[in-house]
Amino acid sequence: MIILTTLPLFWIMISASRGGHWGAWMPSSISAFEGTCVSIPCRFDFPDELRPAVVHGVWYFNSPYPKNYPPVVFKSRTQVVHESFQGRSRLLGDLGLRNCTLLLSTLSPELGGKYYFRGDLGGYNQYTFSEHSVLDIINTPNIVVPPEVVAGSEVEVSLLHFVPTREANGHRLGCQAAFPNTTLQFEGYASLDVKYPPVIVEMNSSVEAIEGSHVSLLCGADSNPPPLLTWMRDGMVLREAVAESLYLDLEEVTPGEDGVYACLAENSYGQDNRTVELSVMYAPWKPTVNGTVVAVEGETVSILCSTQSNPDPILTIFKEKQILATVIYESQLLLELPAVTPEDDGEYWCVAENQYGQRATAFNLSVEFAPIILLESHCAAARDTVQCLCVVKSNPEPSVAFELPSRNVTVNETEREFVYSERSGLLLTSILTLRGQAQTPPRVICTSRNLYGTQSLELPFQGAHRLMWAKIGPVGAVVAFAILIAIVCYITQTRRKKNVTESPSFSGGDNPHVLYSPEFRISGAPDKYESKRRLGSERRLLGLRGEPPELDLSYSHSDLGKQPTKDSYTLTEELAEYAEIRVK
Repeated sequence: MIILTTLPLFWIMISASRGGHWGAWMPSSISAFEGTCVSIPCRFDFPDELRPAVVHGVWYFNSPYPKNYPPVVFKSRTQVVHESFQGRSRLLGDLGLRNCTLLLSTLSPELGGKYYFRGDLGGYNQYTFSEHSVLDIINTPNIVVPPEVVAGSEVEVSLLHFVPTREANGHRLGCQAAFPNTTLQFEGYASLDVKYPPVIVEMNSSVEAIEGSHVSLLCGADSNPPPLLTWMRDGMVLREAVAESLYLDLEEVTPGEDGVYACLAENSYGQDNRTVELSVMYAPWKPTVNGTVVAVEGETVSILCSTQSNPDPILTIFKEKQILATVIYESQLLLELPAVTPEDDGEYWCVAENQYGQRATAFNLSVEFAPIILLESHCAAARDTVQCLCVVKSNPEPSVAFELPSRNVTVNETEREFVYSERSGLLLTSILTLRGQAQTPPRVICTSRNLYGTQSLELPFQGAHRLMWAKIGPVGAVVAFAILIAIVCYITQTRRKKNVTESPSFSGGDNPHVLYSPEFRISGAPDKYESKRRLGSERRLLGLRGEPPELDLSYSHSDLGKQPTKDSYTLTEELAEYAEIRVK
């Protein structure tokens, strides 16, 4: 935008004071367009006592001393002037009235310089005044701009009043001087330096970045003079510089750098600030579990699983691949079990996942309850061995005891030579091993207890037909073998018609010898190695490891409730003696 104006001619009229001394008043500098005319206002004074009849005066160019023969611009006595000023200078003032105003016309560049006035009152009363005026011949208007132009504040430039804006900064202000009834016209321009406070004009919008990536935040501001740009976070200066724009580079961003960043722009005229939010996206952290981990059966259990991620995760609590609770886009999940049972005991998993990854944490819930003897508890026979299995579910671990009421005997699990125990999770398996032969299965009661209660169960006997071998026993096997041999020999002897005498060891009048001790005893049973070998096979069927201890349990025939039959334990009188001889 060009603003044109007309420059007036200024006449400085200084009233002369009659102070009784030599003195002059004129403008120190004056400008005029080439080809135009200019008036140099001038007033002078001299002592009152001189009272001259006529007052004369001389204008010199560039020097006040006549002895230097400076060019004469105007001389009232002779009208003789330097050739440069011929026809171009005349006196406008009345020297008698102490007015020395000079008019110069048809100005050209060589007329630019210093102009001095000399008063001539006659005789020795002549005086060259030191005051002078400097004439500047110009071709364009001289636009005088104030040293400081602030946006929004009124300013005056060459009689022009206006309120500049920040948009006017750097624009040119034009001035045109035109003289009526002539072709003379002059134009001049000046650039405006408008000062204004910063305005942030460039900045990132909200930024999302994946953990570990590079992030660059930009802040740019417009101001005059240039602003001081500062990047800040939580009141801490991260970077600053005097510049129109400033980058903040973040290498391998972490969740800890997530947050709001502020850019502050300021100079001596004001300030501006803006913020940008950086959101760092990352996979869930390993979940933490706070809550009850040990509870008594029937109590209410609350377990809180929490994590941190961006965006918020899907949280799920599992137990044995079964979903118990889940929430979407939440950082916490509460699992409530109103009345826990032993079935709630075990390992749980809290899993947190979003599109950037998955993390999981395992935790255990321990439910404490009174012992429960499971139905798979029983006794079983194998040859001359009886094994009793007592399976107990309990927390904390219970004590187990086996009771034989008929013998008034109780065997605790601590008696390791008779009872083998093994725990797996909440299950405690105890095995009592009995050695000996009985006509009927023994009664065995398993009792289990912990601090929450006691339970007893008479163990059922499985596989009663297995006692058949126990009834016959190893001696019966020898007798059966002897009978077979005796029959063969009897047939042979009959053919030879020889008599066979009856063996005194198998007389038919008395009961056969007692095969087992009539007293219940622990340890000392015969053929122990063979018994252990058979028990090892039985334990493998039960899924147990190692060799269990043994408890020898022998019964007399009276304990079995009846006498052995002749078929089971003796031979006929005809074969007895021979069979005994052959067996020996």
